[in-house]
Amino acid sequence: MWKLSAMMLAGAVALAAQSPKYGVGRPPTPEQIRDLGVAIAPDGNGLPEGSGTVAAGREVFAARCSKCHGEKGEGAVGPVLVGGRGTLATAKPLKTVGSYWPYATTVWDYINRAMPFDQPGLLKPPEVYAVVAYILNLNGIIATDQVMDAKSLPKVKMPNRDGFVADPRPDVGKKAQR
Repeated sequence: MWKLSAMMLAGAVALAAQSPKYGVGRPPTPEQIRDLGVAIAPDGNGLPEGSGTVAAGREVFAARCSKCHGEKGEGAVGPVLVGGRGTLATAKPLKTVGSYWPYATTVWDYINRAMPFDQPGLLKPPEVYAVVAYILNLNGIIATDQVMDAKSLPKVKMPNRDGFVADPRPDVGKKAQR
């Protein structure tokens, strides 16, 4: 009984702390609410216009990402982004963009929504394309002269793309979409 009371009290405190009375937070704009439902599919569906190069990504990364992820994605306060190939089946796997992530479009979506950590959503689509290009290049996945955009990004073959197993449950995946 006391656990239920404690949970109800905690919920009430949380709601009160977010109320306008305390001046904490702000209501989301209609655009922010709409953007929450936009997810980028592995085939690139939903990617916006724009493009980015490895060179431009190097500059944006240095300005916005390196303080957490290190100068070359080696990790600092934030996780390591580079390396780890061949470690997934070991006792100490290193899950990075280059070793674990199955789709380059997922990298774009994550950076677009959640980075930089202290100002998520700050980067404009061309900057996100550029940062993704830089990270993919650091991992040896794309060449230095490649340009990433809505057409080229979904075509990137990530090293671990085939490392995931399809969900066999009938209520999910392709079977459920029919």
